[in-house]
Amino acid sequence: MSPATRRIVLVVRDRPQAHDLAEEIASWCAGRGVVADRHVHDRSGFIFPPGALDGAELVLVLGGDGTFLSVARAALGSGVPLLGLNMGRVGFLTEMRPEFWPMALDTALNGAARVEERLAFVYHIERDGKTLHSGRAVNDLVVGRGRMARLVRLSLTYGGEHVSTLRADGLILSTPTGSTAYSVSAGGPLVHPGVDAFCVTPICPFRNYFKALVLPAEKPLSVVNEDHSCEVFLTEDGQDSLQLAPGDRLEVRRAPRGMTLLRLDRQGYFQTLVDKGFLTELPV
Repeated sequence: MSPATRRIVLVVRDRPQAHDLAEEIASWCAGRGVVADRHVHDRSGFIFPPGALDGAELVLVLGGDGTFLSVARAALGSGVPLLGLNMGRVGFLTEMRPEFWPMALDTALNGAARVEERLAFVYHIERDGKTLHSGRAVNDLVVGRGRMARLVRLSLTYGGEHVSTLRADGLILSTPTGSTAYSVSAGGPLVHPGVDAFCVTPICPFRNYFKALVLPAEKPLSVVNEDHSCEVFLTEDGQDSLQLAPGDRLEVRRAPRGMTLLRLDRQGYFQTLVDKGFLTELPV
């Protein structure tokens, strides 16, 4: 019996530089008996064709953090680890620089990398007792105002217990991975990705009376739109959005299986925070 063919999946941002690099990587893989299936990422609503991840050892994302987020949502629950080559700006999730790809792939295919699972969200929206929409997120879910510059009224519940009714520009529900995104810009905490928790961060709350919360991820969160005078939207990972009607309820739970990452451990979490400007070292 011939040995099974090894296979990885490349997801390529639709840019000439990314396509050129994908050609180079595919050629490198072919010389080592590894098939590199390619998929072009040209929109936020990216999905894999049925069976695309079956038997794959790795999903290699060639793009920025936005590309990585939509690919991560599409791969959520598959158990196939993701690795990102940073061809964008920030590069917090896609932290590997493109020129290091031979080392990264060699390490991954030799089994020398570490697999890490990160908490992710599954959610649904209820309207009049029926499920209107369901989805998933790996960074954050934001319930916030639309075009009018005025506060909206939202009610927050955790594990069936009422937390608060607040007036604010909005509310950010983030994973620990997403705590370095919109949440920290709104004054939320930096939460280590190994912490099993939800982050709840208000956006410009009235009189600043509602502070950011870090809650155990074992219980569901829900947010009800109690505003009858403003447009209110739900935004998923900063990419897809849906308008909420008065009375709509968003329920958020931890995904049964989270986002699976391949870690090369080139540097620690806190050094990454320093490099990206989230922490500052005092001069010696």
